[in-house]
Amino acid sequence: MDRQVHTQPLIIQKQNISEELVKYIKQQIISGELNPGDRIVETKLARELGVSQTPVREAIRHLHGEGVITIVPNKGPMVRTLDMKDVFEIYSVRSMLEGLAIRLATQQATDEQIAELEQFYEEMKRKLPDDSVPSLLQDSSHIHRTIIEMSNHSRLTTMYQSISFQISLVNRLLGAKSTKQKEIDQHLELIEALKKRNPDEAEQTMRKHIFRSYRDFVQLAEKKEQQVDFDEKQWF
Repeated sequence: MDRQVHTQPLIIQKQNISEELVKYIKQQIISGELNPGDRIVETKLARELGVSQTPVREAIRHLHGEGVITIVPNKGPMVRTLDMKDVFEIYSVRSMLEGLAIRLATQQATDEQIAELEQFYEEMKRKLPDDSVPSLLQDSSHIHRTIIEMSNHSRLTTMYQSISFQISLVNRLLGAKSTKQKEIDQHLELIEALKKRNPDEAEQTMRKHIFRSYRDFVQLAEKKEQQVDFDEKQWF
């Protein structure tokens, strides 16, 4: 399906137009302006944004390389649709990376860093009765990103960043069904695991935390022909 791209927020820096377009298209997907399966017409996007078609083509090529966009014969570039195998791969890689991250964080993070994250969590809790805050998904993501940073492991951080968009997309699809109370309840365990500073326990807590999110996604997803049945033994 062709979608009208919302163009108002884009401010393009002429020296790196294609990079700005990559960020913009990703944001359109995360915000729901573009959805999996939507077609992207290069000429139309270039015209709407007031740029030439060349940087648009470069951005599409880059996003295709990242697996964000797929090129369909006779249709052109489309936002990639995630099947259940994709979702399993994203969550299982997350489980390994974030499990290692929190293991390292229990050993590397300072008391001040952990206290700061705990304070962030307390502020997150205070948003629970605030009807002007519809979701705490961004707060939950901040907790996970902070734990990655606490690991003080540059290659782990780089690997996590390489799949961060796919994680955000899955979170967007799952987050539509999540509740603020659920986000509060499920992230306390990560704060407590950091405070205990037990690497083995912290890693297991994180991996179970992510497996629970994967299980929730599977339960919410419609049954598809390509759905693969992965059990808990593949995670732990």
